[in-house]
Amino acid sequence: MDIHRCRFVPYPPSAINAVAFSYSHVTKAQGNKVPVRLAIGRANGDIEIWNPSNGIWHQEKILHGGKDRSIDGLVWVTEPDQVAGKEKVIGKSRLFSIGYTSTVTEWDLEKGRPKKQASGSHSDIWCLGTQPFVTTTKDGQTGVIQTGKKLVAGTMDGSLVLYSIDDDDLVFDRVLVKSSSRKTKMVSIAFQNRNIVVVGCSDSAIRVYDMRNGSMIRKMTLGSDLAGGAKEIIVWSVKCLNGRDIVSGDSTGQVCIWDGKTYTQAQRLQSHKQDVLSLATSVDGLTIVSGGMDRRTVLYRKTSGSRWSKVWHRRYHSHDVKTLASFEGLGISVVVSGGPDANPIVMPLREAGMENHRRLSQLPQSPPLQSAPGARLVVSWWDREVHIWRLRKPLRDIVNFNEVDSDVSKNRKLLARILVKGEANITSATISDDGSLLVVATTSDIKAFHLRSRDDVKRDELKISKVDVPPKIAALGATNLKMSPDGLWFCVIQESSKITLLRILQDADADSKPAIHPRPAKLKRLERGVPKRIAFGGLGHYDRSITQVTFSPDTKMLAVADMAGYIDTWVLRNSEHTLQEGTDAQPEDDATSSSGESDSSADSSDMTDSNSFGLVWTPNPNGSLVPKLYDAPTILSFSSHIPAGTSPATRNDVEDKVDDYVLLTVTAKQQVLTLHPTVGRLTPWSRRNPVARFPAEFRNIRDLVKGALWSGTRVWLYGTSFLLMIDTSLDIAGNDPTDPSSAMVSVNGRPGQKRKRGVDTGAGNRMEIGTAGPRRVERHVEGEAAQEIDFDLPAPDPMDTDEPSQPEDESESEDSEDERRGELALRRQREGPQGYKGHAIGFWHTYKYRPILGIVRLEGVKDEQANEDDAASYLNGQGKQSLEVALVERPLWEVDMAERYVAEVESER
Repeated sequence: MDIHRCRFVPYPPSAINAVAFSYSHVTKAQGNKVPVRLAIGRANGDIEIWNPSNGIWHQEKILHGGKDRSIDGLVWVTEPDQVAGKEKVIGKSRLFSIGYTSTVTEWDLEKGRPKKQASGSHSDIWCLGTQPFVTTTKDGQTGVIQTGKKLVAGTMDGSLVLYSIDDDDLVFDRVLVKSSSRKTKMVSIAFQNRNIVVVGCSDSAIRVYDMRNGSMIRKMTLGSDLAGGAKEIIVWSVKCLNGRDIVSGDSTGQVCIWDGKTYTQAQRLQSHKQDVLSLATSVDGLTIVSGGMDRRTVLYRKTSGSRWSKVWHRRYHSHDVKTLASFEGLGISVVVSGGPDANPIVMPLREAGMENHRRLSQLPQSPPLQSAPGARLVVSWWDREVHIWRLRKPLRDIVNFNEVDSDVSKNRKLLARILVKGEANITSATISDDGSLLVVATTSDIKAFHLRSRDDVKRDELKISKVDVPPKIAALGATNLKMSPDGLWFCVIQESSKITLLRILQDADADSKPAIHPRPAKLKRLERGVPKRIAFGGLGHYDRSITQVTFSPDTKMLAVADMAGYIDTWVLRNSEHTLQEGTDAQPEDDATSSSGESDSSADSSDMTDSNSFGLVWTPNPNGSLVPKLYDAPTILSFSSHIPAGTSPATRNDVEDKVDDYVLLTVTAKQQVLTLHPTVGRLTPWSRRNPVARFPAEFRNIRDLVKGALWSGTRVWLYGTSFLLMIDTSLDIAGNDPTDPSSAMVSVNGRPGQKRKRGVDTGAGNRMEIGTAGPRRVERHVEGEAAQEIDFDLPAPDPMDTDEPSQPEDESESEDSEDERRGELALRRQREGPQGYKGHAIGFWHTYKYRPILGIVRLEGVKDEQANEDDAASYLNGQGKQSLEVALVERPLWEVDMAERYVAEVESER
């Protein structure tokens, strides 16, 4: 595979301003029934939804923001459980946000866009909290409030205001408290119980209010700032320890403990050199974590009596630790932090000091990259901007690529920048293989553009013209787009679950402007039985959101997959053949059409189109036989193999050697499965090679697979920190490193070398004693030679995916030899049937490239060793085939960050 290593494609990371878990803790009795999610709010207005299940940390969805919007506070509201008949329905989880405006926004997780907004007669909101649903009755019993649900917001003018969220609504209720001084700002908020709210203010005070009448119970003052500081202290964060004592973090760098009964200061801890910006606490109230402007994350534990002491501090972040959130339950005990450096950090809570931390990627799980191999174009997007690049020459045509002033630096060309009108950020984009049609979607609009060169001389100058999209389709926006390989169809996923296909009309003249047929084909998914406790509680139909869309290489089959693990398929057939077989072409009357689900609300229309050349999309007859995945799929991809003979929809052969499409899927639990979709069963290779037989290098990877590229029977999978190859024509024989039949080669270590993962509580793996020492980090500056810099840093966390794991000095020569050995083995496999030590290679991997934004195909190149007779098998996906791809890296050290605090004894590297 020829790789263009690209760092010129921009993708600016956005700062993390807020993190919040939907549950602070989960009991054993609740088990896995409750849908725990983590929401991460960023400065560009996006909200990322993560699933922490078993420490997998899968980024399921991004709720895209818009122009000049920011997420500065997040609050989950989990309503009380209810009983429907004999079945217990889990309380509904709702997500609310603020952005330093006077508006509160509720988000629709299913559709991926704002659901409701409300504002009142007050100034900008600086903090937001939810009033607990549990209350104490007069006889001392605890009860659950089913009505009277309120959000409490603290404003810049010193007011506390209430928003009602009863009956699935969001409306402004009233102003509870109004400060007499306009200099007082409500900065942070916490609840001791349903009736007592604690507010951190900007005037060196913490105020305690009674929610029933708005009266102030107590005002706790912090005095004046340190010498040379500001006159007033800002209380950036307040928390309550299990409904009792109060913890505050302020602008002096102090963490204060307050008695929850007398509201007097019990202890003061000076552990930060600058402002304490965030706090998190454990469920039992015996652990506190603070994050500050000095980049420190500090852990405190309660000792004998009522005294607190600092246990240790770490610097996981390279900038401010702006926000913290904790979660305990389901075998997980973690604290998640974020700040301007954009990477979420997961640190252990219960096992703090015994386990490593883990750095999650700042890059999206779904790569914002597409390519047009026929025109050698690479398309990238972020926020509301689209960039179109061209890589002019293949790598085999570039000479002297080791020189600075070589053709490599001149090989790229930025052809166009497109700024999408409107306020919403881009959710998805797709481009035809010949580069003539670009489609871009937001949550409120779909736009299409015709791209063509101005003339043969000015080939690198694009002329861009708008292509009309049917207004009814465009007005709904889209969450996902996918263009077919032949460029005649593109699939639109709307409101996360509605599937629409649009026909592209193209004249014989290749340079003519294409048109989109005004009558779309709307597809229906199979009906799935969803329990009431899931359909009407928790996150509702959120897990039926479609995240994966793919066409077969001949555009005769379409497959989609949702987060619940269901795969639906359709086949493209002639309408005459469909009518002869008696297949109903109208999905709303088909027995397999869905009902009672979120996707059943799609407008019904004929799948047949009289102006679509007699073609019709019909459900796969054996689609219901496709097995349900155990977890959410991260990729869905057809192999490059095209079945011979008639349309696969007419086959009823279920033999193991059936000539059928091969559909690959990888789940969040790193299960690699290949399916024959037209017969609805696993392939023989997949049945013979469960994930337990895969090498430890694959099973221990924590970053999820985010993309796949096919080269004959080989599939190249990649994630943020790895690139690997699996040959689906070879069985994975085992994990014995001394057995050459294991068909495994690594360019990062000896063949078969294992990375022990161990058991953890959701963050990194267990710490090893005596592993601290210097490590070597390679930093690549474009146009200059690579530089190796020695840093005296703590031992690298194997799960830390921000920087590559570099070998220590004493083993550097051995690892270099292993890398050469791996590359030599791959070269041998291209030249002949024999690979590493005389055996074909079935698995290969590297950690050389990171962090990977995405990899896109530029050109499929026929192997030079193959002769003319192999051309047919090559085109059919059976012969040897090499790829030319563009691999886009986005290292954080090349990103301009805002200024950060540096102490007098420190220095900027």
